[in-house]
Amino acid sequence: MRIDKGLTQEDVAKILNVKQNTYCQYEIGIVNYPLDAVVQLAEFYGVSVDYLVGLTDEPTPYPRKKK
Repeated sequence: MRIDKGLTQEDVAKILNVKQNTYCQYEIGIVNYPLDAVVQLAEFYGVSVDYLVGLTDEPTPYPRKKK
């Protein structure tokens, strides 16, 4: 999704508030994404966490919980 959106690793690293090297390690699987980063990415890309982690082919996020 990063490449499809025309973003660099540095761009996404800034969104997650990590160094580019750390994001690179997430992307190639050396280090697992922390859960808070997965949530941030889902919100940024406008998709569900399930979509990001490959549990569904449906990118549409679930409706937000009402408070």
